[in-house]
Amino acid sequence: MIGRLQRPASLFSFAFFREAAAIAAPVLDPIDALLEDPELIALCTRLLSGRCPRSAGFGRTGLAPDRLLRCVGLKHLKGWSFRELERELRASLLYRRFTRFYADPIPAFSSFSRAFGLFGEEGTAQIHARVVQRAREKAVAAGRELRTDTTAVETHIHHPTDSSLLADSLRVLTRSLGRIARGCQGAEVKVVDHARAAKYRVLEICRAAKVLTEAGRTQLKESYRQLIGLTRRMAAQATLVLEQLRDGELAPHAESVKQVLRAEGCLQHYLPLSTRVIAQSKARIFQGETRHPEKILSLFEPHSQVIRKGKAHQPNEFGRLVRLDEVEHGIVSHYAVATGNPCDQTQWEPALRAHHEIFGQAPRLAAADRGFWNTANEELAADLGVKRVVLPGRGRLSQSRAARQKERWFRRGQGWRAGIEARISTLKHRFGLRRAVYQGELGFARHVGWSIIAHNLVALTRTAVPAARGPRAERMSRAHA
Repeated sequence: MIGRLQRPASLFSFAFFREAAAIAAPVLDPIDALLEDPELIALCTRLLSGRCPRSAGFGRTGLAPDRLLRCVGLKHLKGWSFRELERELRASLLYRRFTRFYADPIPAFSSFSRAFGLFGEEGTAQIHARVVQRAREKAVAAGRELRTDTTAVETHIHHPTDSSLLADSLRVLTRSLGRIARGCQGAEVKVVDHARAAKYRVLEICRAAKVLTEAGRTQLKESYRQLIGLTRRMAAQATLVLEQLRDGELAPHAESVKQVLRAEGCLQHYLPLSTRVIAQSKARIFQGETRHPEKILSLFEPHSQVIRKGKAHQPNEFGRLVRLDEVEHGIVSHYAVATGNPCDQTQWEPALRAHHEIFGQAPRLAAADRGFWNTANEELAADLGVKRVVLPGRGRLSQSRAARQKERWFRRGQGWRAGIEARISTLKHRFGLRRAVYQGELGFARHVGWSIIAHNLVALTRTAVPAARGPRAERMSRAHA
């Protein structure tokens, strides 16, 4: 059952309210007023009620929607984990007041994690859309100007190598088979733990990779052959055990049914991934095929992609490509997680159409870096109603093109576009967009969305729209028009 929004106060909470009211928070107090939005709370209530068909009014009382919304926002504002969130809420009067827990007991971190998972990817996008709508209502984001760019966001994985992926596959399959063997004690399921042998093979591979002689390459292939053999034998045993469970040859004990079912689900999930790891390792080591189709970078985040952005210090990044669309006053009006590593030129049209859908009109000025430029994109922006298209050309420029890019409005537009680089840096260093720590593809999108929501809330509180515009502001506005 969803927690109530109207909660009676305790008779002994007077001292708490008096002390908490005396604490000033320059950042949290304006955000507190923004989160008092009835539509936001109604949206969170609808998302929490989607757990089960009757979870809105039946069952054990869970977290209230307003409390969960504030707790998740506070977590991403401070960059905490769920354990740190629980500890800080227990220790701080200010955070108890902000999250509306006051003198009530604080739930465990696992309760926050499970409840937050109900928001999902679509729910997070809806909450972000509502925050952007609040920015429009406050005349902070009018949508007259748009700048867009893409950035790579890392997934929560270690550096992918074939040897480490094979060792991960061996470890996960052994662990699941061991749980099934313990739950079916009457059956003959003998599981051999090859963890020590796998560790030695990985160390041998690391040492052999540093030797650039023919002997080093021979040792590398031999160690990989042994490691692949261990993983293949464990995968074959996992396939056999799944067939025995399906045919009823293995029957779990009554007290171990849940444990065996969970282990069986893990085998069904990780066995195809382990097979792909074996195939791509054999293709690279023994056939020299480095561009294997459907390459997997992690067993635990299989949606991760290799992103190449041309950075000298980090040529390869492992995660997903995210497009960010920013309007006035630092408000990120839209974001999108791309599939694979697409060219920036393909991201221009979705950015303009998303802006038109949000604000109901095309921006007067749209800017991006030269990676977005081509003639079709410029014509598309003009057809959609963009008056000033700031897309620097690449290569050798014609005289007319060079003269156009030297005009004052174009150079000022380029200068304004450069601000999105600082916005991306702020999102990564201050709001945790550097690495998404939530598990799975849906968790990745949820982490990205809430990092942007936390940033937009802070941008809303720090933006003061002047009541009257001076002559210089009017001239700047006409220059961008």
